Amino acid sequence: MNKPSNLRPTAAYQAMDAAHHWHPFTDTKALNARGARVIARAEGVWLEDTDGNRILDGMSGLWCVNLGYGRPEIVDAVARQMGELPYYNTFFQTTHPAAAEFAEALTAEAPDHVNRVFFANSGSEANDTAFRLARVYWDCLGKPSKKTFIARTNGYHGSTVAAASLGGMAGMHAQSGLPIEGIRHIPQPYWFGEGRPEGLSPQDFGLARARELEQAIDEIGEENVCAFIAEPIQGAGGVVIPPETYWPEIARICREREILLIADEVICGFGRTGNRWGSETYGIEPDLMTIAKGMTSGYLPMGGLMISDRVADVVIDRAGEFFHGYTYSGHPAACAAGLATLRIMREEDLLGRVRDVLAPKLATLWTALGDHPLVGEARTKGFLGALELVQDKRTGARFPASAAAGTRARDLAVEHGLVMRAVGDTLVISPPYVIAEDELDDLAARARGTLDALADALSAAGRA
Repeated sequence: MNKPSNLRPTAAYQAMDAAHHWHPFTDTKALNARGARVIARAEGVWLEDTDGNRILDGMSGLWCVNLGYGRPEIVDAVARQMGELPYYNTFFQTTHPAAAEFAEALTAEAPDHVNRVFFANSGSEANDTAFRLARVYWDCLGKPSKKTFIARTNGYHGSTVAAASLGGMAGMHAQSGLPIEGIRHIPQPYWFGEGRPEGLSPQDFGLARARELEQAIDEIGEENVCAFIAEPIQGAGGVVIPPETYWPEIARICREREILLIADEVICGFGRTGNRWGSETYGIEPDLMTIAKGMTSGYLPMGGLMISDRVADVVIDRAGEFFHGYTYSGHPAACAAGLATLRIMREEDLLGRVRDVLAPKLATLWTALGDHPLVGEARTKGFLGALELVQDKRTGARFPASAAAGTRARDLAVEHGLVMRAVGDTLVISPPYVIAEDELDDLAARARGTLDALADALSAAGRA
């Protein structure tokens, strides 16, 4: 990596940050007392901070930098677009070449029944758009009572008001008086997290959880239910991989009960599960798909709503104007980044690499970590992985909250040169698709070193 010549001392950036920068999802007082880690540069799958520490990015930024850092093809495409047309809006009967080309390219990657995309700037905005469009769809069909959304506990769909309400994160709801009216949450298909119910196999558990959707529809009234929304695999909830029985039953229920099915593909889309879409991995055909993150490999902010013909044809024919949009919908530079991302994915066959090389290798390496005394379950799906930290390996009993095992592990991982995310006491990874096989070995070794260091720390604290 080429070191920038204009860097100030780390402490100077930390002081500026503490004085003026309010971070997302952060205890600001605790961060300011400690000092933020200052990432100065990145290349491939490696980050470097202002103290010169190299850190393997096991989270692809925030589930998004799928193609790794420093791709000149993306940078050059954005620079070229900025030179030609840095901005124009897509309101008022106007488009531009980048938006038209990216819309065509995205829908070419989509399932056959999905042929339109509405551009947003993030996954949160994409889910807000889905919330509004789904309701408009039923209004157009003369069924205005169909307003209620059903979502899942511990699901995550963003942090705007509608998206956070659709999500099932208790902490977010408690802090800001959410969810808004018209949203019902049902339990998640998290077999390990629900205590590995005795007498119920994961497959039976998956069916039982799916059928709670049907129960909720009956309680609310089918005539009042608009849609069911969920991530194919819950990302921020802890890489919750549903039993194979779950999604086919959910799809059956939505189909038979006249309920729209919305797949939040913000994390799972663009190859993360080994297929283009998480929906494809589980064999379902959503009416709406929300996208972001990997669509530009994180190089510029962008999101979108992929819209099935079933929904688009009705709303276009009957609604007239859809009173919804964003200043930066279809931003030219973001579209250029997205087009370059899709081109690299295709030319380097990164989908095939994830499916045939990386995902199987990760499954082998990651599953092997399940033998560690602190790991109750090690699981993967595609190029996602999770480790469940437990105090008692036999029973799966967790550490007390005061042990802060997950947070300790996250911090120890960085000391071992690896970024993993902690969701409670679940450690999760989502590596870039361009990681070399020996770097994947390195990632697993650093994860094991982190677990060993955690065991020592907990033992010293009397928690082991």
